[in-house]
Amino acid sequence: MTHSTGRFLLRLAAAGGLIGSGLSGAAPTGPERADQSADTFFRPTPDSRLRELATDRPDATESPFTVDAGRVQLEMDFTSTTRNRRDGVRTVVWEVAPFNLRLGLTRTVELGVLVTPWQRETAQARVGPREKRFGFGDATVRGKLNFAGNDGGPWAWGLMADRKLPTASGGFSHGKCEGALTLPVAFELGGGWGGGAMTSVERRDTGGGQDRAVWGNTVTVGHDITEKLGGFGELTSAAGDGAPVATYNGGLTYRVARGVQVDGGGNLGLSRGAPDVQFFAGIARRF
Repeated sequence: MTHSTGRFLLRLAAAGGLIGSGLSGAAPTGPERADQSADTFFRPTPDSRLRELATDRPDATESPFTVDAGRVQLEMDFTSTTRNRRDGVRTVVWEVAPFNLRLGLTRTVELGVLVTPWQRETAQARVGPREKRFGFGDATVRGKLNFAGNDGGPWAWGLMADRKLPTASGGFSHGKCEGALTLPVAFELGGGWGGGAMTSVERRDTGGGQDRAVWGNTVTVGHDITEKLGGFGELTSAAGDGAPVATYNGGLTYRVARGVQVDGGGNLGLSRGAPDVQFFAGIARRF
């Protein structure tokens, strides 16, 4: 999983009537509901009925909200860098333009494709030459289903299924397919605060025909600082494959327009199994 993660807090606030977005906080009824349920990828949702922008970035907690039917949403880092020092080896990883392309198939179902077009890793031990590798990353195909809260209400939940494909070059892949199931939720906390959480089970191939189940959990809270500027803080954990991983993540989001958001932030490792620090900056754009 990546930090691609989303800013569901703005959507949650709009759904609960916490901000004035010009959209009704209640679920549509009557003819409007009928029209909305008929929206598909080939019959896109019109601009007048688009939901508030909700993204799966920049935090690690994926949102339970789906993209409007017939709409395409691009979410990507401009760049990100991860730095770690372990057992005397200093590792620096750069990724350029990793993206999540989300396609709204129906009102409650979406399909996503996550790709890292280019990455570079540099490892430097105390003694010896610097080692470098670069190449394409693995791709992930994702399906998301929203069960409640897509169109309003104090909470929302859904289900996601990921299938990672061994498309990487440059030694960044072990050549095995892996999968994950994730349950994301979002909820109001009162006082203008929004919250979210996620639990996931990932199957990882450790080689030699052995699989391991990795259990991951996250919790995040956020608040609008101004009408367009928001901030979030998050805790994540994962266990089941090597040393436990725990991080604290934080960042800012800025709503440039109704369908455009930029963000930036960092992740701090709290356990030995986690990278020391990661910084990122990115954008989400709905078409």
